[in-house]
Amino acid sequence: MTIKMTSKQASSSKLEIDIQFASDAIENKVLSIASLVVIKKWVKATVQLNGLITLRFVNATEGKKLNFAFRNKDYATNVLTFPYELSKKTLAADIIFCLPVIQKEASDQSKAVKAHLAHLIIHGCLHAQGLDHVGDKQAKKMKGKEIIILKSLGFTNPYAPI
Repeated sequence: MTIKMTSKQASSSKLEIDIQFASDAIENKVLSIASLVVIKKWVKATVQLNGLITLRFVNATEGKKLNFAFRNKDYATNVLTFPYELSKKTLAADIIFCLPVIQKEASDQSKAVKAHLAHLIIHGCLHAQGLDHVGDKQAKKMKGKEIIILKSLGFTNPYAPI
């Protein structure tokens, strides 16, 4: 199922957010965590560019296949970001979220699934905008942005010790 939402930001800025679910079961689980309006709000808090972002929520099987196909890693990971276009004004990207991995991580880290999902949506959107966490300096910058955005949305610092 594909649900398209278009949001007008700032004066004439336009960001289209396409949300996909690999199955009805994944859709039901995601929507029990956060509504489409809330997910859209998280994306808009992170991206102020024109363009298209597709968020796809998948199961572990699809997550593993994609991670192997594109990163040669034989396991499902929480989020995969595929940026296709990035300029000062425009963005196009696909971001894949493996819901079972996200749920397990939240449980293992004693975090609410909603807070962890918000963090990973923001994380994926920042990757789509060219941010990374390969080196210490890059990681510090990206984490700082995540913390600020999450705080503006009412979430606590995901990196704070529990």
